[in-house]
Amino acid sequence: MQSGAQAPCPAEAKAWILAATILGSSMAFIDSTVVNVALPALQASFHTTVVDVQWVVESYGLLLGALILVGGSSGDLFGRRLIFLVGISIFTIASAGCGIAWNIHQLIIARSVQGVGAALLVPGSLAIISMSFDEQSRGRAIGTWSGFTAITTAIGPVLGGWLVGHASWRWVFFINIPLAAAVIVISLWFIPESRSPAAGRVDWLGAILATVGLGGLVYGFIESVNLGWRNPLVFGSLLVGIGSLIAFVRAEAAIAAPMLPLTLFKSSSFSAANLLTLFLYAAIGIFFFLFPLNLVQVQEYSTTATGAAVLPLILLMFSLSRWSGGLVPRYGARRPLVLGPVIAALGFILFAVPSVGGRYWTGFFPAVVVLGFGMAVTVAPLTTVVMTSVQRDRVGAASGINNAVARVAGVLAIAVLGIVMVKTFSSRLNHSLEHFALPPTVIQRLQANENKLAGLQVSDDLDPTTRKIVQEAIRQSFVLGFRIVMLICAGLSVASAAIAWLMIPQERANHE
Repeated sequence: MQSGAQAPCPAEAKAWILAATILGSSMAFIDSTVVNVALPALQASFHTTVVDVQWVVESYGLLLGALILVGGSSGDLFGRRLIFLVGISIFTIASAGCGIAWNIHQLIIARSVQGVGAALLVPGSLAIISMSFDEQSRGRAIGTWSGFTAITTAIGPVLGGWLVGHASWRWVFFINIPLAAAVIVISLWFIPESRSPAAGRVDWLGAILATVGLGGLVYGFIESVNLGWRNPLVFGSLLVGIGSLIAFVRAEAAIAAPMLPLTLFKSSSFSAANLLTLFLYAAIGIFFFLFPLNLVQVQEYSTTATGAAVLPLILLMFSLSRWSGGLVPRYGARRPLVLGPVIAALGFILFAVPSVGGRYWTGFFPAVVVLGFGMAVTVAPLTTVVMTSVQRDRVGAASGINNAVARVAGVLAIAVLGIVMVKTFSSRLNHSLEHFALPPTVIQRLQANENKLAGLQVSDDLDPTTRKIVQEAIRQSFVLGFRIVMLICAGLSVASAAIAWLMIPQERANHE
């Protein structure tokens, strides 16, 4: 067992350590995006509502966001390799559970367990690299890790879309099993154990309160679509969520080793960076949830084409990351953190333009490129502010907090803006149905299933012409909801730019 700062591994093991950490973390990163491509197939397979497919995404993101800080501190305390392997094992078992799920509820439970596994393995990846490489080679190793995880994250949706289209959505989860087996073998053979002798106790109270708090809010918002705001379960879960989050903040301020050190937020730059992250990644989270549904169910793209549709965005972020990192020394952090979100806002506005039957190259591709460029300008300077706005010995905690904020932002956005999407869709469709001479039973059936959004099936009892008209009304109703949500995303991006303008100093960020 190693605990010092010196590289605890021989030179010949370093490539294997990189391979294990890249594969392990890539599994978790890919599952955050590739499942979105499979959502239309999941909805069709289980005949579910949009609320159910929301839970498929939210259950994973909720546990990952709430427990990722605990995952990092657990590795410091109990052993980084041990917790990494535990995370991989949990993630793999849960992936198998997702693949064999017989109904949507089993899938949601398995996805929740996947989130727990991801929360343990993601922070362990970088921690293992930091302990396994000396100062001279550590930066290059982290760069290699970042580059390859970006590539696998880009390829993931394309591969996932191909698997969904040519095999089954279940293979999106089954493919994790052989990858995880390779990671476990490499880790046991090549990765030395390490832990921090100065590590404090794991903040279990904070983890429980954060999970209950976020879970209560997410449950209340999502289920309000089905149950209504006055339902005791909805109202009660929102109260429990708010109360738990208040208790979480108080507990973190009182204990000696909190998972969320509130003292870091005394830095205005650190607070601004995380507030900017909350707004911008909320927009990104709901976008990645709705965009595949639009392409598959409304625009009738194949799942492979849908997975490839956002590839330019990811490639732009990857290829421009080095260039955007150099913007801070030249211009300071504030300018790119104002400009980047404004460009991203323009991208979201462009996504609101195409209607039903919009061509990719003239409709969606320009929006993908503009959004990708805006995110490329933003991400590296944002990371720089997070890392330089706190003391050197707190950069690990600062990075973990920012990562958690990004995850939580997406979870909350899908829950809250999902309501906007469903309500807009329902209102537009009901208005359209008033102009059709449809039997009352058909109208009632359509209205009862409006929360399936564009996955709503039209009765075969209608004549072909009327059926086509109703299907067009469903698609147009989805497009209207999508447009409104994209404009809200543009507003969130502009709010991010305003935060950077008002709260981040003009000069290059320094320790405060």
